[in-house]
Amino acid sequence: MSTKKLAPEPVRDPSADHLLTPENSAIVFIDFQPGQYATVGSASAEEINLGAITLAKLAHAYRVPTILSTVAVDMGVNESTIGAITDELPGVEEIDRTGVNSWEDADFHAAVEATGRKKIIMAGLWTEVCLAFPTLDMLKEGYEIYPVIDAVGGVSPVTHETAIQRMVQAGAQPITSLALGCEFMRNWARDDADLYRVIINDYFRRKRAIGQDSGNLFR
Repeated sequence: MSTKKLAPEPVRDPSADHLLTPENSAIVFIDFQPGQYATVGSASAEEINLGAITLAKLAHAYRVPTILSTVAVDMGVNESTIGAITDELPGVEEIDRTGVNSWEDADFHAAVEATGRKKIIMAGLWTEVCLAFPTLDMLKEGYEIYPVIDAVGGVSPVTHETAIQRMVQAGAQPITSLALGCEFMRNWARDDADLYRVIINDYFRRKRAIGQDSGNLFR
């Protein structure tokens, strides 16, 4: 009779791991503002928030360095980040800018460098501009960029999908919010696995609430 497996496998060095860990990555949110949501045509706001809110919850639960950027708030043109995301990121202050490419903003640039991380998990609205432009620049400067595809959206399906192709061809590594959570968590027998259990259960409850199949909840 085989022995039941109840103990986790050995933990790899989280700082040197080639996969994403809370210790070797940082998370970036760009322009999750009402005006941006209003012009997205590749997915609904509810669909985007399934991933975006999950990403924010992961950032907070796993204490990952997090950067939140907005555009043209100080200019009085746009509103700040939606509350559904900032509510999940207590203490994270917005970095406002005037340009469409956040990497060209000195404060944003400095904030990313200050994390000391080269693996950058990034989401932004729109996919083809606010996410793609800094992704392309940062890849050129030696960063590894992981666009969270289920947490972003473009003006249309074509612009969204074309931007993903462009980023991938340049070296970006696309990921989704639940996959990222599994990559952080790694093993259901670890003491901190409940961090992800709470988040994945919340994801499926919200998924059901917007009329999508909820899947199986992880107890």
